[in-house]
Amino acid sequence: MVKAVDVRKGMVLVLDGELYVVTDFEHIAPGNWRAINQIKCKHLITGTVKQMRKGSSEDLEEAYLDKRTCSYLYKDGDQYVFMDTETFDQHHLGEDLVGDAMKWVKENQEVEVTFHEGQPITVNLPTAVVLQVTEAEMAVKGDSVTNDKKGAVLETGAEIRVPMYIKEGEYVKVNTETGEFLGRAKGPEG
Repeated sequence: MVKAVDVRKGMVLVLDGELYVVTDFEHIAPGNWRAINQIKCKHLITGTVKQMRKGSSEDLEEAYLDKRTCSYLYKDGDQYVFMDTETFDQHHLGEDLVGDAMKWVKENQEVEVTFHEGQPITVNLPTAVVLQVTEAEMAVKGDSVTNDKKGAVLETGAEIRVPMYIKEGEYVKVNTETGEFLGRAKGPEG
């Protein structure tokens, strides 16, 4: 349990048996009135937003989360199969849980998976990944002077915009939050 006044952005709370991540928190102390805490949170799976006001001494249940390193094995229908690198247990995560994260993950890549009460709930990616370009539009001579970008497809199937000088077969570093090209890379290790 955690007091409402101790709630912070990024915490995961259990509300009505469901997991919510705190997206905004504000402590309000209006003059002679009792202080209140305005908490805005988002359902971890569905994304629905919930707002509430709690007194400073009210208790909220903080979720116990376990983060483990897992290796992505393969896609099975609408499920993604991950293997715990320590216990070798296999876990199936649905598309609703992983969202767009899988466009940055290739087979056999290790990622951090968050568990709640033994059940996998999310995939946590590093801020940047190195992936190989499998398709790239042709650059027109003379276009290299401008900051124009061309379309490229990565080995995971993700489509991004890259500078004109990037060719098929090269490795690029990509921001997993924005999908933005960060630069060339030497190989799979970066």
